[in-house]
Amino acid sequence: MKVKIVRPYRWEHPGEFPTFEKGTPVSLDKEDTDFLGWYACEILGHNPYVPITFVSDGKLTRDYNPTELIQELGDILEVQEIVNAWLFVTNDAGITGWIPAECVASVKN
Repeated sequence: MKVKIVRPYRWEHPGEFPTFEKGTPVSLDKEDTDFLGWYACEILGHNPYVPITFVSDGKLTRDYNPTELIQELGDILEVQEIVNAWLFVTNDAGITGWIPAECVASVKN
């Protein structure tokens, strides 16, 4: 499914995160009040957010890349996955990351 950015998004944690492997320990903090089901956390010295569905018994249940993409108005993205009002997408340059679903609209093929 393709989507188009209809509202620019600037995230509060600049820079890319590594992909963390399944089984990596996760220390959960508070749930995000704007995006329920996402928690601030600590993973190997990094402080991203993680969907609670990706954590069990204090460990990641799957490989996880928490990088959020910064995209411009009109950019077209390919959706890979939808989790708790966020989309894991790939842009035209082949870069993957997360963006809030509220920032996009569906594109007809």
